[in-house]
Amino acid sequence: MTAHIIDGIALSKQLRADVAKRATALRARGVVPGLAVVLVGENPASQVYVRNKVKACEDSGLHSVLERYPATLSEAELLARVDALNRDPAIHGILVQLPLPAHIDAHKVIEAISPAKDVDGFHVASAGALMVGQPGFWPCTPYGCMKMLESINYDLKGKHAVVIGRSNIVGKPMALMLLQKNATVTICHSGTQNLKALTLQADVVVAAVGKRNVLTADMVKPGAVVIDVGMNRNDEGKLCGDVDFDGVKEVAGWITPVPGGVGPMTITMLLVNTLEAAERG
Repeated sequence: MTAHIIDGIALSKQLRADVAKRATALRARGVVPGLAVVLVGENPASQVYVRNKVKACEDSGLHSVLERYPATLSEAELLARVDALNRDPAIHGILVQLPLPAHIDAHKVIEAISPAKDVDGFHVASAGALMVGQPGFWPCTPYGCMKMLESINYDLKGKHAVVIGRSNIVGKPMALMLLQKNATVTICHSGTQNLKALTLQADVVVAAVGKRNVLTADMVKPGAVVIDVGMNRNDEGKLCGDVDFDGVKEVAGWITPVPGGVGPMTITMLLVNTLEAAERG
């Protein structure tokens, strides 16, 4: 049995069409949803991500401002810039691209962003809202994973979900979102003993550690849903995930590919969050 593929590109297109429709409705009321993207330094991967985010915004009828600064920008200057964007009524979402240069405290910068404009969902207030089930912005990658589960009409109630990875950006918020849908959640990480014993019990596995082949076919329960958040390169330099795709797709019921799975969904959920920030006004 070969797994069904959850196509992140197709689902993204669908969601972006909805964003464009809602953005048009807002424009008719004189509101243009605006996202400010701040890039400090010359990190090549960050430059690609930022370019993709700005393009996605424009394609969906959102207004986007890209601010580029040299790596020598001081922490105080960056905080002043964030403060100005917080007070700018034309900007509904603020995204400071990580990683930041070593002399800047990323946590301090994220906390300086107004929670009402925290479309990345990284602010402590956003994390707290997710924790207690209040409205707030969900981090884009796990939010995208939830939309993928929704797209296959997967009922999480009573299911066992295993999340591999405990980062603040993916692992922890992912576990909380699954919990909200009444799944029983296990979080695994580098200190977990006998990962395989836990993944073999899982109805859903989310792999988010940034390490190739963390999940192989012998670790997956037949018919399970496997969501691969990883972004790695294989020996040939090709993009691949955390999951041994070729092996696991012969055991799983559903699987997300890399590329073309979770990646496009991350940027799409950023657009959704920005649009919602504008709708909340």
